Amino acid sequence: MRKKVTIIGAGFVGSTCAHWIAAKELADVVMVDVVEGIPQGKGLDLLEAGPVEGFDVNIVGTNGYAETKDSDVVILTSGAPRKPGMSREDLLKVNADITASNIREVVKTSPNAVILIVNNPMDTMAYLAYKVSGFPRNRVIGQGGVLDTARYRTFIAQEIGVSVEDVQAMLMGGHGDEMVPLPRYTTVSGIPVTQFISENRLREIVERTKKGGGEIVALLKTGSAYYAPSAATVQMVEAILKDKKRILPASAYLDGEYGIRGIFFGVPMKLGAGGIEQIVELPLSEEEKAAAQRSADLVKGSVAALPEEYRRL
Repeated sequence: MRKKVTIIGAGFVGSTCAHWIAAKELADVVMVDVVEGIPQGKGLDLLEAGPVEGFDVNIVGTNGYAETKDSDVVILTSGAPRKPGMSREDLLKVNADITASNIREVVKTSPNAVILIVNNPMDTMAYLAYKVSGFPRNRVIGQGGVLDTARYRTFIAQEIGVSVEDVQAMLMGGHGDEMVPLPRYTTVSGIPVTQFISENRLREIVERTKKGGGEIVALLKTGSAYYAPSAATVQMVEAILKDKKRILPASAYLDGEYGIRGIFFGVPMKLGAGGIEQIVELPLSEEEKAAAQRSADLVKGSVAALPEEYRRL
């Protein structure tokens, strides 16, 4: 039986996820959206690209959940869009109800799925999805670190003038502004990045990475990033469906790792068929530990701002 991926939300991120999944022939795709005709039209359009591009997967758009039954992976992208000047936390109250409603449907139709959370504020929505679903923590994962490292690697490669393929990086912490850079674990073909870039310049690159989503929002004016976020999400999907055991940074519910408990937080993890198969605990310097704690405190503040009905879960 072929694998199935459900994407909740057929906006730019969701439909571009569908595009990457189909192009890689990873799984059949079901796109769900509340707007009549949007998932159906985008699904049919993408399906008709198959003969040209040579991918052979089934793609369905729907406004319900019947077609999503027994999905292997569910990607949650639905929610209010981020607008210029709007922080991820501004989206909190709007997206909490949307996320909770969608997750309840997922539990009914795909009780064995791995859930990937993409909507913002991501770490808080992942926490909410984990609590609402009742799934084990290895099957609810927030996508953020893969995207942040993609941006970080892009800027480093541009700065040095090397291929992005040769830049490897690791970040921790909350997604976006709460990101914790780890320059010690950033290399260019195994060579420490500090051999190529001064510490001051690297700090500037880190700051640009933290604001990467906002930079694109400001440029687009009426939308937010979707190519890189969807590509980052599908890298995680591929690691799970192909049981690749990739070591990637993403958001997990921590239960004492790194001295943090009770929130979703970006950490290195091994991703495979079981979802999160291992959380990798790196030795951190005192400065890195302090930065991680500051980031964790910010995430805790966001979780505390959830409506009371969700905080009681």
